[in-house]
Amino acid sequence: MATWFLIIIYLAFISLGIPDSLLGSAWPVMWPELGASFGSAGILSMVVAAGTIVSSLASGTVIQKWGTGKVTLISCCLTAGALLGFSFAPSLVWLVILAIPLGLGAGAVDAALNHYVAEHYKAHHMNWLHCFWGVGATSGPIIMSYYIAEHHSWRSGYTAVAVVQCCLVLILFATLPLWKRVAASRERASLNNESDHGQADNTLVQHEERPERNVLKIKGVKNSLIAFLFYCGVETTVGLWGASYLVGARNISAETAAGWISLYYGGITMGRLITGFITLKIKNRVLILAGQVTAIVGGIILLLPLSISFALAGFMLIGLGLAPIYPGLLHETPARFGKANSARLMGYQMALAYTGTTLLPPLFGVLAAKTNIGFFPLVVLVFLILMLASSEQVNRILKKRILNG
Repeated sequence: MATWFLIIIYLAFISLGIPDSLLGSAWPVMWPELGASFGSAGILSMVVAAGTIVSSLASGTVIQKWGTGKVTLISCCLTAGALLGFSFAPSLVWLVILAIPLGLGAGAVDAALNHYVAEHYKAHHMNWLHCFWGVGATSGPIIMSYYIAEHHSWRSGYTAVAVVQCCLVLILFATLPLWKRVAASRERASLNNESDHGQADNTLVQHEERPERNVLKIKGVKNSLIAFLFYCGVETTVGLWGASYLVGARNISAETAAGWISLYYGGITMGRLITGFITLKIKNRVLILAGQVTAIVGGIILLLPLSISFALAGFMLIGLGLAPIYPGLLHETPARFGKANSARLMGYQMALAYTGTTLLPPLFGVLAAKTNIGFFPLVVLVFLILMLASSEQVNRILKKRILNG
């Protein structure tokens, strides 16, 4: 039952990924029709991300009160309604208003499902969970590209995605009783496995059940939060402004640019699918570092004055490199900082991740509006390097802690 239940969780993450990539793909044709400024996409992105920060910080309390199943159902209702509203919005003001429930719903379901999987499933399931987010994120630009090319309407693209979200709401409503049942079953199996490991392991479990009063004082936590900030900052910056860069700096049509950005998300999707199998043999820490280096190589290729085919390769390499980083860092949370601290830290990490989503893409939008969209590859590369530096600092702190006993 637990394995079949994963399909429902994966479907929920597909629906979570689709809206994340829609705005950036549609924006080249949205802002002229709405009479908005080019940089207004940054405002919408900021409002959505602000909603996700609020719901992420409150997720621990809300999940404890209502349970993961109800939180996921209500969150998907919010996002479905917001996306349908996007398709009818007559102006930028209405988009800003609708971005509030879109962000609140996305943040709550993201935090709830990540904590649920980290708590009850192994590392490869976490990678595959985010792989299915990539399936959704890859599908978003494809759907939008189709409606722009065939129907000359970004609004129809949002309507189609809203219908998909409504279908998921029906599935979640029908399977609502399964959430607590599966969690209890996984918890019993976990306790049985721990009892089989003997008294030594029980001592470790008891030690880890003592939570820190202030988790921010745990060594390495602040550096980990910075890594999350720059990870989501760069992922969203590429997704939001990548199509505009291709249109504005590389003279590619809007529908082609949307299709190319789908390949960026495709790189994330395929990377996470493959990483799910690799985690059975290779440690998360190694995969995270390999992903960071790969993404930086993609950023360098994008920065160099090469042909347009190399730019496409750069986008794909960045997506492929980003693939193992976010799920790997999330799943490492209990192991790095203790199971008793993981629930609170999961919310904090996701709040900082969404802070990166809130601040960094709009800041680039301001920069691009005042200067040139051509600065896009350089900014992306800087974000990637800062993420790598923060993540490696966490590894050094943890290594020192182990050596000191």
